[in-house]
Amino acid sequence: MTPPPPSITTASTTTPATLTGPTTVASPEVRPPVTGGESQFDDVQHTLLDRTMLFLFIVVPFLAVLTAVPMAFRWHLVSWVDLTIALVMYVVSGLGITVGFHRYFTHGSFKTTRPIKIALAIAGTSAIEGEVIRWVADHRRHHAFSDREGDPHSPWRYGDTLPALLKGLFFAHMGWLFDVEQTNPRKYCRDLLKDQDIVRISKAFPAIVGASMLLPPLLGGLITWSWQGALTAFFWGSLVRVSLLHHVTWSINSICHAIGSTPFVSRDRSVNVWWLAIPSFGESWHNLHHADPTSARHGVLRGQIDSSARLIWLLEKAGWAWDVRWPKQERLAAKRA
Repeated sequence: MTPPPPSITTASTTTPATLTGPTTVASPEVRPPVTGGESQFDDVQHTLLDRTMLFLFIVVPFLAVLTAVPMAFRWHLVSWVDLTIALVMYVVSGLGITVGFHRYFTHGSFKTTRPIKIALAIAGTSAIEGEVIRWVADHRRHHAFSDREGDPHSPWRYGDTLPALLKGLFFAHMGWLFDVEQTNPRKYCRDLLKDQDIVRISKAFPAIVGASMLLPPLLGGLITWSWQGALTAFFWGSLVRVSLLHHVTWSINSICHAIGSTPFVSRDRSVNVWWLAIPSFGESWHNLHHADPTSARHGVLRGQIDSSARLIWLLEKAGWAWDVRWPKQERLAAKRA
């Protein structure tokens, strides 16, 4: 468990990428967040219906995970078709979050073409973790106030004692999603609000959610030519896949700010958690990410698997990504703990 960070009087966050035309223009500079004049929160608050729907999208897939083991081993209600569909959907939607929502839209770690930008936004939306603009606003605010007052999901918000940390871990993992107040996108995402492609994709969130949930049973039914194939594909490729990806993503907010290793110096309590590296596509090398937020690679030390960085590398080799902010050895050396 990491010790408390030194007191910080000024918050900093990465400059959002400016999305104009077919490409993005990302600035590597770090600046303090906008202060004064605008509320930290949006004028629109979560309604009871919003929170009810959120609850259902969390609980129902999670119940599917709890029944997955007996379904697989006792009742044999799983096939290679189901698992293949679930894996493909997990990888596409997961990389949409890590490469798209996080490293591209939030931090501007690289520039890309308009088709790739749109594809990343749709893929990330299919993870059902919220609209792209809302997701980015929350994450930019997290970096502006990481593990301090104003952080939307710090596990240390209730204190340093074990009971306080346990309560904070639950809040950081999923409790914060039910906050009535919502992060103000006009404060943190002015660049995305000017991008008509991203605005349209954000507005299409319900339709993309529907497609994300219905595509697995459609594929399962067509491949097996049976209703049972459609049903089991829905169970594994939709419900189980969504729940697993949700909890892996939320673990970055909770576990990766509580217990792990700190090879780099950062202004917060971010840590590396090695056993989450593969399911999180390299996001769990979280200590380096907070030490150097715009870096396109988070797993920078020997043996640290970072499949998100590998995808960015492939895009760069294909000419579909450029101005990639790869980590520099001298910068890493300066940040070593």
